[in-house]
Amino acid sequence: MVRVKDHLKISNKIFNSRLIVGTGKYKNFTECAKAIKASGAQIVTVAVRRVNIFDKKKPLLMDYIDPKKITYLPNTAGCFTSNEALRTLRLAREIGGWRLVKLEVLGDKKTLFPDMIETLKSTEVLTKEGFKVMVYCSDDPLMAKRLENVGAAAIMPLAAPIGSGLGILNQTNIKIIRSKTKLPLIIDAGLGQASDASIAMELGCDGVLINTAIAKANNPIKMAEAMKFAVIAGRKSFLSGRIKKYIYGKASSPKKGVI
Repeated sequence: MVRVKDHLKISNKIFNSRLIVGTGKYKNFTECAKAIKASGAQIVTVAVRRVNIFDKKKPLLMDYIDPKKITYLPNTAGCFTSNEALRTLRLAREIGGWRLVKLEVLGDKKTLFPDMIETLKSTEVLTKEGFKVMVYCSDDPLMAKRLENVGAAAIMPLAAPIGSGLGILNQTNIKIIRSKTKLPLIIDAGLGQASDASIAMELGCDGVLINTAIAKANNPIKMAEAMKFAVIAGRKSFLSGRIKKYIYGKASSPKKGVI
C-alpha cells in the first residue's frame, strides 16, 4: 500500500507542519528563534508595522530566522482600516516580494475583533492585485463563505479574542465553516494551551496559528514543542475517525463466551 503524505497546501505551496507561529511578544529574537525551531513550524507571521525586517541598522528578524528555510507570512496586525492594510501589504510586496500574506483588519481596540466589512473589501482588492490572501476573520460561516467567494486563499477564524487564551469558544461554528469550505481552515487567535490546538485539529481544521500562548508561556520553548505534538495528535485523531458518543456505557469485552 502506498502511503500518501498528509501535507498542508496553501495556494500552490506545500508544508509538512500544520502549526504556524507568530514572531511577536517574545523577550528577544533569540528566544523567538528557539521557540520556532522547537515548534517545527515552517511558516511564521511577521507584523510588517511592528517588526523590523528592513532596517539593517537595527536587529533584523532575518538574522535569527532564515527566510530561505522558513516561509515569512507578512501580516497587517495593528491595522484598523482597509487603506492601512492595503498600504502595509503593498509595501511588503515592493520591498520583500511577498504575495502570500495574512490580512487582519481590526474593528475595535479593546476586543480586537475583525472588522468584517473592511476585511471583505480588502480581500477582494488584494486578490485582484495578485496576492494570495490568508484572512483573519470572525467565526461567522456566512462571512467565511463570502471571503471564499472573493478569492481568499485560506480562512482563519478566531477561536476567541486575540491573546485571550480562552480556547475555542464556538466549536459549532467552526464545524459549520469546515463543512462549507474547501479552502484551508486555520484557527487564528485565542488558543491558550496544547489541548486547544488538538481540539482545533480534531474539528477538522487544517492548521492553527499561535503566538501569545507560546511567547508568553513561562517556558516558550517547551510550549512550542507541546503545540507541535498537540497539532500532530489532533490531526491523527481527526483522520482516524472518533467513536460515536453514547449516553450509556458499552462494555469493551465480548458478551458471549464469558466464564
